[in-house]
Amino acid sequence: MNLKKWVQLSLANLLIVSLLGVVLRYKIAFSLPFIDQKKLLHGHSHFAFSGWVSLVLMALIVSRLSVYSTQVNFKRYNWLLWANVICAYGMLLSFPVQGYGLFSIFFSTCALFVAYIFMVYVWRDIKNAPQKNILFPWIKAAVFFNSISSLGAFSLAYMMATQNMHQSWYLGAVYFFLHFQYNGWFTFTVLGLLFEKLATMGAGISPLKSIFRLFVIACVPAYFLSALWLPIGMAVYTVVVLSALFQMTAWIWTLSLIWSKRQVLKAALPRTAYVIFGLSLIAFSIKFFLQLGSTIPTLSTMAFGFRPIIIGYLHLVLLGVISLFIIGYVLYNGTIDIRAKTRVGLTLFISGIILNELALMVQGMAAMEYISVPYINEVLFGIAILMFTGLLVVNIPYRQGTQTVGMAKPANYAAQ
Repeated sequence: MNLKKWVQLSLANLLIVSLLGVVLRYKIAFSLPFIDQKKLLHGHSHFAFSGWVSLVLMALIVSRLSVYSTQVNFKRYNWLLWANVICAYGMLLSFPVQGYGLFSIFFSTCALFVAYIFMVYVWRDIKNAPQKNILFPWIKAAVFFNSISSLGAFSLAYMMATQNMHQSWYLGAVYFFLHFQYNGWFTFTVLGLLFEKLATMGAGISPLKSIFRLFVIACVPAYFLSALWLPIGMAVYTVVVLSALFQMTAWIWTLSLIWSKRQVLKAALPRTAYVIFGLSLIAFSIKFFLQLGSTIPTLSTMAFGFRPIIIGYLHLVLLGVISLFIIGYVLYNGTIDIRAKTRVGLTLFISGIILNELALMVQGMAAMEYISVPYINEVLFGIAILMFTGLLVVNIPYRQGTQTVGMAKPANYAAQ
């Protein structure tokens, strides 16, 4: 399996996601009457999930499985990854045109079945692997939660088909899908990759397993952190609070392990990857802190009542947590070379992420006071252009002889 090609394709898809973000921000700030905002937003989000995050995570999982087993069938996985690409582009083209229609629902459904088949293959290969690793439980849980998230998508399809669009159930289904994508599939995969590296650097297996158990126990009830506006009852609310505490405890424990290995990490990581990983860890910490804070019902109701706050949180996780971790990881293992232009592009992209979060925070806090921030939409449009420019620079093909700065590890080290 050519991991480098799959990562390059995924980064190209992230560039397309960013371009759609520019168009969406332009339409909000100015005028673009021939574009349906809601339909394009659906295409933007679905392609971001399938064409960027899911594609690169699937490729990384297959790559890591091949290290521990010679029985991995690359041809079978390649077909699955290409099927996922076709589904992603099908959604990219159909959602902006028809919204939820025949073709968009077809490609969305096919993507879900790709996830099911991928889960079966991954579980089978893990079971048959002669070598066992701390990564395996995380990956098994990740692909399981990816499949579970489809229940939210099927619930939405059912409500649309029966024209039974009760607001609470509609939002509940949307947040169900998002929760098990963000906090299940995405988070468990990147944490698994992180803990695999920590284990090779001497972190104890026992605490790594305990942290995994805390996250697994918390994942399902943590869904209700996004649905505290529902009449869930005191018993369920207590479980939800405990799940948030479990997550925070597990994360603080994780940070302590990372801190104990900071010198090893600093020596092992190229500087660019080290900085990007650090930013991802900061975003992770903010994420878990916000989830803990959302257990306060008044804060939860307030936050979910204002769109800029929701958008800010979703972008914090998708870009600040997951995307930065993935980019740092592929830089670390040498899948992408750290060249001068790569550093420039990533600096622009990361600057855009930080500025985007700050602008959305200002907009959200102002919205709570029912204050309109002058030119905020124009500012967000400019930030979207900044992120797109950074990714465009990253995606420019290398020329022979281009200077390489701080290369990652040799191939034999990356495969460890």
